[in-house]
Amino acid sequence: MGMRKDLKQKNEKLRIAMLGHKRIPSREGGVEVVVEELSIRIAGLGHSVTCYNRSGHHVCGKEYNMTRTSKKPKYYKGIRLKSVPTINRRGLAAMTSSVTASICAALGPYDVVHFHAEGPSFMCWLPKLFGKKVIVTVHGLDHQRAKWGKLARIYIMMGERNAVRFADEMIVLSEGTRKYFLDTYGRNTQFIPNGMSRDEILQAQLIKESFGLDKDGYILFLGRIVPEKGLHYLIEAFQKVKTKKKLVIAGGSSDTDRFMEELKKAAQNDTRILFIGFMEGRKLKELYSNAYLYILPSDLEGMSLSLLEAMSYGNCCLVSDIPECAEVVEDKAVTFQKSNTEDLREKLQELCDKPSMVQKYKSIASDFICSKYSWDDMVDKTLELYWNMLGEKNTQSASEKASKVQRDKLLNENK
Repeated sequence: MGMRKDLKQKNEKLRIAMLGHKRIPSREGGVEVVVEELSIRIAGLGHSVTCYNRSGHHVCGKEYNMTRTSKKPKYYKGIRLKSVPTINRRGLAAMTSSVTASICAALGPYDVVHFHAEGPSFMCWLPKLFGKKVIVTVHGLDHQRAKWGKLARIYIMMGERNAVRFADEMIVLSEGTRKYFLDTYGRNTQFIPNGMSRDEILQAQLIKESFGLDKDGYILFLGRIVPEKGLHYLIEAFQKVKTKKKLVIAGGSSDTDRFMEELKKAAQNDTRILFIGFMEGRKLKELYSNAYLYILPSDLEGMSLSLLEAMSYGNCCLVSDIPECAEVVEDKAVTFQKSNTEDLREKLQELCDKPSMVQKYKSIASDFICSKYSWDDMVDKTLELYWNMLGEKNTQSASEKASKVQRDKLLNENK
């Protein structure tokens, strides 16, 4: 609370540009949720926040567009929204929107330009060239994601290296990612995890009408339908589990329509497996509120907002033992060995057979996660980073210069 009071008492109003997300308001991915939560709270403290949104349609299809009219809103909960020209095609939307948003941010009246994700950070040198302070949040090591082709991976890696070279500060969401940047580039980063807040528990009404789902009658996966989420392991394992409970797979594809079709084909002979598409609003809250078990079988994560949300609703969670999941849940959830279908099957069967075990984890999940992660703490730490950067304008210690030399050397070695 002390830091929050200090931040409110600062007389100067910051002017901040956010870019790299798809658009807000939106739940197209975890990045969008983080940018929205961060921006709303910073604007609520009296600062000026501009979010540069992509033009075009929702990643899951135009039927999910938040704005139903052709006229886009200019403000949202105190945030200024600007749509930038975008080539709305696979592999080009993120690149073109980050280029045009970076040009706007470089020429705009901002103190801080905050890039989100590695690919968009390819352009972080441009606002820096125009005298802006630049910060990059790495939400995950995106070049490791299976959906990207060779050219996209090269572009993302160039974004990562530009972030290391040009950003005044970098934020990471896990200790593993912090170690990666230190070991690979000699670059120090700031660990500022995502936040979470408690939401209202809702009865199963819309999900019962739409999908026939009752309380504790289903196991829930909720996220983007991409290969690194481990859904192929999950479907294979679940088909061998003896239970009447359904497996609900909620989420839309993200340039991965072919993978979605492969999953549906693999599940076509098991009527317990339901693909219900992208969820938002009350249906999303009902899904979290009434699940018997939430599952995240990922091979790769940054920091899963879906996992945090599931725990905040008091769910028993079963997650892969990758550090990005294990660090979040500690001993307050069940883990299985990453990519091990048989271990996943055994854990699923055990949890289906032992409702008392599930209830034990449910009883501790919400209090644990909501006390461990806070949006307000995240905002305070981010704002403090902004102020520290601005206080260091035109100053650079001998140790900082030496660190930059070492960083440049490592960058050249990793080309």
